[in-house]
Amino acid sequence: MDQVIKNYLSSLRLEEPQKFKNMAAFPIFTPLDGGPDYLTLKEALERAVLSVTEVSSGGSVPELKVTNKGDTGVLLLDGEEVAGAKQNRVLNTTILVKEKSETVIPVSCTEQGRWSYVSSSFRDSDTVMSPKLRVEKARTVAASLQSTGEYRSDQGTVWREINKMAAKAETVSQTGAMRDVFQAKMKELDGYLKAFTYVSPQKGLLVLIGGEVLGFDFLSKEKAFEVLFPKLIKSYAMEALLEAKSNGSQPEKSKAEAFLQEAAECAEKKYESVGRGWDFRYEGKTVVGSALAVNDRVLHMAFFRVTESDRTGEMASTRQRRRFRL
Repeated sequence: MDQVIKNYLSSLRLEEPQKFKNMAAFPIFTPLDGGPDYLTLKEALERAVLSVTEVSSGGSVPELKVTNKGDTGVLLLDGEEVAGAKQNRVLNTTILVKEKSETVIPVSCTEQGRWSYVSSSFRDSDTVMSPKLRVEKARTVAASLQSTGEYRSDQGTVWREINKMAAKAETVSQTGAMRDVFQAKMKELDGYLKAFTYVSPQKGLLVLIGGEVLGFDFLSKEKAFEVLFPKLIKSYAMEALLEAKSNGSQPEKSKAEAFLQEAAECAEKKYESVGRGWDFRYEGKTVVGSALAVNDRVLHMAFFRVTESDRTGEMASTRQRRRFRL
């Protein structure tokens, strides 16, 4: 593992967990410097320095155009969703969009039944894919990177996993939109959003569901993490809602710390990012993850627990690999 990433992992400190029903979250802190400044998607859109549009009037499902008119970079998070234009999409990987730039970014569709304009540009949907969906998308992106060097997902896999989530949540969407599933469960998700609070200067959270580690997200800037905190809580909480396990006992810090150690032992692959910096992909026996590093500073990293059955799909099938080459 790259020494920079390993240093960040070893610096992470877990504070007292917050708990609600079957979900527990350990706030993550680190003394390491946050690196270059950036805005989040939400901040950049609110300040009108960023626009996200289709790449052309006809559009292209796996791509969007991002224009940053500001003097500061904008961090787009893996799994973060934008809504509008011809169909809702999510980021295939974390990207630091350069200041004063126009960038074509890799995305996946999260609204299977629509391909028509509802707006000229995209807005922040206030949603991040649930962790299990992020894992399924990420494994196909990793296969594409290894096969073609492109950050493409298997769109069929993404749609299938969204459909499975909707069925499990017992919700129906006319356009098969992931966001509609979250909207339908907001009354239940609201309890989680109220129970978990940001603790300054928190830069991440590590989540357990039913007493078992699900994964963690870390950002380099506490201000950015505070902005993204509600989105991430909602993302993890959706997993908690759909998980049958319950746990009333105190979450075990030893399990959380052991997970961080497992993450540090993962095998690594390194790719040039779409924006600034380098994109790292990780795979271990029961852990997968990714990280974005710029100028020897980690801007974002996320690692998730996977089961043996999850790992059977970790490497794309021959059919998938052939599809990525087309």
